[in-house]
Amino acid sequence: MKIAILKEAAEGERRVAATPETVKKYIALGATVSVEAGAGAAASIKDEDYAAAGGTVGSRAETLSSAEAVLGVQGPDPTSLEGSKSGAFIVAILNPFGQRERVDAYAAAGVEALAMEFMPRITRAQTMDVLSSQSNLAGYKAVLDAAAEYGRAFPMMMTAAGTIPATRVFVMGVGVAGLQAIATARRLGAIVSATDVRAATREQIESLGAKAIFVENVKGIEGEGTGGYATEMSDEYKAAQAELVSSHIAKQDIVITTALIPGRPAPRLISDAQIASMREGSVIVDLAVEQGGNVEGAVLGAVAERHGVRIVGHRNVPSRLAADASALYSRNLYNFLSAFWDKEAARVVLPDDDEIVKGVRLTKDGRVVNERLLA
Repeated sequence: MKIAILKEAAEGERRVAATPETVKKYIALGATVSVEAGAGAAASIKDEDYAAAGGTVGSRAETLSSAEAVLGVQGPDPTSLEGSKSGAFIVAILNPFGQRERVDAYAAAGVEALAMEFMPRITRAQTMDVLSSQSNLAGYKAVLDAAAEYGRAFPMMMTAAGTIPATRVFVMGVGVAGLQAIATARRLGAIVSATDVRAATREQIESLGAKAIFVENVKGIEGEGTGGYATEMSDEYKAAQAELVSSHIAKQDIVITTALIPGRPAPRLISDAQIASMREGSVIVDLAVEQGGNVEGAVLGAVAERHGVRIVGHRNVPSRLAADASALYSRNLYNFLSAFWDKEAARVVLPDDDEIVKGVRLTKDGRVVNERLLA
């Protein structure tokens, strides 16, 4: 089985779908690996490193020629896959809800599109979970980006010239990214608080040494959605949360928002009026800006300013740590493909009745087959 590793074409995408480490592992399974020249350059991986690992480096046409599996970070343009075998696997982050036309094009092209972000959140698939691996880095980088924009130190400092108070950091949304943001801000010496609509996260917040900020006395709302994600809240809960957040956010120096709902625009967590209540020079980092944003006034791909508060809306935050993000992402892909490697056939075989396969498979035999896209 030939596996093709493509150079990413999306603007600003610096990650790569395989590293020399995983190339060696694919070859050990019995696969051949072809890498498009320059694929790893933005992640500090030389073509020579891939060649030393046993891969073949060449042009895009040479890389795709007779490929049975095409690996990418963001989904490649369906029209750019000429030369790959009929029915080849496309394995990448495909944004099925936001790029539905591309999914339909994959089906029309006869390729089998596998969306890694649709990986079921089950124990067997933990090592394949690209959302977790990339969100972990995004949460870490969000704190560093906030520190870069904030004109003050994070920890309390006692000096002969006086004391500098510790920075107050508030994390909204305590998934993988939020938990890493809490841990990173704590390591830098900040006073950290956090909130989430899911009651089960309270213990996680407190275990990291942060203060849990939760709506009380609104019964029957746990906020638990499918796969551990948050779900939509009632109007009663939203009103109570807005009141709680408004009183808390005015006292914060840095706010990091991470709230996402799969297949829907990001929920609005911070209003213009709440931004106006913050001290001038404060910073907000919106990690949901690519899905519409949690923060009113956030600008995709820019650092905006409202009422003297800087609102950070960087695109593709994991790609800002390209080397580490690529290392983790490529292992996620290897763990997925190796789990379905058939030694006798010397190729990946995806059983139709497998829970993981049903979760990630978008197209097969010229049709869109994923239930989440057909509902």
